[in-house]
Amino acid sequence: MTTQTIAMNVAGFGFRRQATRESLEQALDQLIAEYGPIDQLAAARSMLPLVEALGSARNILVIGVADEALPSATTLTHSAYSLREKGTGSVAEAVALLAAGQGARLLGPRTVSDDRKATAAVATTAAQGVGL
Repeated sequence: MTTQTIAMNVAGFGFRRQATRESLEQALDQLIAEYGPIDQLAAARSMLPLVEALGSARNILVIGVADEALPSATTLTHSAYSLREKGTGSVAEAVALLAAGQGARLLGPRTVSDDRKATAAVATTAAQGVGL
């Protein structure tokens, strides 16, 4: 038996109420262009429906993160609006980190969609598995 290390890239999203699926798609495409393939999408549970629609359209699994967990993640970005509304410097970065799991790290700061209605960030973690 051998031990394999598999990196998982999780894209987390934060967005305004006015955001559309196209806002999220554009932010996701920016992440893919910069960091490569995305394995999973994630959003705070209060924001899941729009991200689930994107996941369904792209055939990518979506993970929900408890809103109350957001302040526990250390983010690279410190948005006053996000701090006031959700208790974290960046919803996208916090969601990505929490969904990726223990030991996850951000690949960079969040990206902002061209229409400025959505943000997205990628966290990666190495999941260890046992192969034959």
